[in-house]
Amino acid sequence: MALDKIGIAKRIAQEIQTGWYINLGIGIPTLVANYLPQNIEVVLQSENGLLGIGPFPLEKEVDPDLINAGKQTITMLQGSSLFDSAESFGMIRGGHVDLTILGAMEVSETGDIANWKIPGKMVKGMGGAMDLVASADNIIVAMQHVSRSGNSKLLKQCSLPITGLNCVKKIITDLAVLEIASEGGFRLLERAPGISVEEIEQATSGKLIIANDIPEMII
Repeated sequence: MALDKIGIAKRIAQEIQTGWYINLGIGIPTLVANYLPQNIEVVLQSENGLLGIGPFPLEKEVDPDLINAGKQTITMLQGSSLFDSAESFGMIRGGHVDLTILGAMEVSETGDIANWKIPGKMVKGMGGAMDLVASADNIIVAMQHVSRSGNSKLLKQCSLPITGLNCVKKIITDLAVLEIASEGGFRLLERAPGISVEEIEQATSGKLIIANDIPEMII
């Protein structure tokens, strides 16, 4: 069956390596903080000026003044630091973030990402998304494979306003783990438990590259 949001976050957590500085985008990516492997040490960064984010707080731990870029209340680990957003974006633009995990509305088969605006709908702005995709060498997208209307979100070309071009490295959806192939296309690496390759093919509008047997994810 397809993964829920927690399942996607748990699978993304398996991609993380010890010592990395990581930025978590709004939505599913923020859940990754709760499922980091216990045997690794990483530092989570938020563009509103925080280094050293911990798991989401229990009700008794909530501090309404301590929030991430998505205005969710968070916790801080020992040794964490607070600073202004200018310094935070200096870290991002300087290439000091090892991994960026973002949500998306669309991803193209060449690694383009659209994740900030749907024409005709009110948005407050793109936040730090464009800086993150322009500066990061390793971008993983967390998303649903299809929209609520059943249309694929993995496309030949993005139809929504672009956030960044040729920047996505890997996509983890409720159905599959895929990477952007150097020649273009979504290379299928893993499938969600109980999901067939045929179901993934039907849900993918862009070029899908399938080689050999595709293993199931281990969550």
